[in-house]
Amino acid sequence: MTIKRMDSTPRMSRIVEHGNTIYLCGQTAKDANADIKEQTTTTLEKIEELLEKAGADKKHILSVTIYVRDMKDFAAMNEVWDAWVVDGYQPARACVEARMARPELLVEMSVIAAKK
Repeated sequence: MTIKRMDSTPRMSRIVEHGNTIYLCGQTAKDANADIKEQTTTTLEKIEELLEKAGADKKHILSVTIYVRDMKDFAAMNEVWDAWVVDGYQPARACVEARMARPELLVEMSVIAAKK
């Protein structure tokens, strides 16, 4: 089976497609200086853009791993997440507290989805 890599750098690919499965690298906020709600919102926007480019959408997300810098932001992040997820299409999900690559980042999400 062919593996297709898109938006690659020497370090990683933003999208990897294997068969009918799409893997997105960890996505972070467009503005790392924003609060957790805005960072979550823009992270989800980036995920939607990448999924569209790969031939999927948020209804086709199979699994997401969410990393938050501090669990004190869990409820606020979930407010945005819950409004974004389409009822009936909730993916499998894990959420963990993690040290981020940059201290101003509050949330990062890694997604696995199926093609439409």
